[in-house]
Amino acid sequence: MSAVKAAAAHIDWTKLSTSLGLKTETVAALSAFRKRNEEARRVLTDLKEQKTAVDFAHYRKVLKNQAVIDEVEKAFASFKPSSYDVQAQIKSIEAVEAKALERAKFTATKVESELADLQATLKNIETSRPIEELTVDDVLKSRPEIAEKVDALLSKSKWDTKGYNDKFGYVTLF
Repeated sequence: MSAVKAAAAHIDWTKLSTSLGLKTETVAALSAFRKRNEEARRVLTDLKEQKTAVDFAHYRKVLKNQAVIDEVEKAFASFKPSSYDVQAQIKSIEAVEAKALERAKFTATKVESELADLQATLKNIETSRPIEELTVDDVLKSRPEIAEKVDALLSKSKWDTKGYNDKFGYVTLF
């Protein structure tokens, strides 16, 4: 259990939420939960450090009315803390946990699919030929709409492309 606490203490929560690409509502719920948990732990630590034993001998010396002290001591000895049924709270916590787990699984599948797409793109880039080795026929084979557009322009006797001279400069061979 102490290893889990030590690991939880070293988590970089901001990096975790940004690297997983969590939704803003998930990040807000996570930070609110973390804040409540830290506050509860702080209160628990403060309560554990408080003195719990009552020194009735001290009060017998200080107070004159011994009957009151006897009555309080008797009430203190017979005190039994009440127990609460926390099953409703546990069920709501489990429901929130199940919803968070479902969102986490959805996020994980989304990240895995994006990662697979990126891996495929990277492999495609690594295995592609350099641009210097490409020919016009290769480009027209991969993008047939370019050939169609060029054919349409040539059939209308348009020999120059609109905006080409603006972008690349006007070059004449004569």
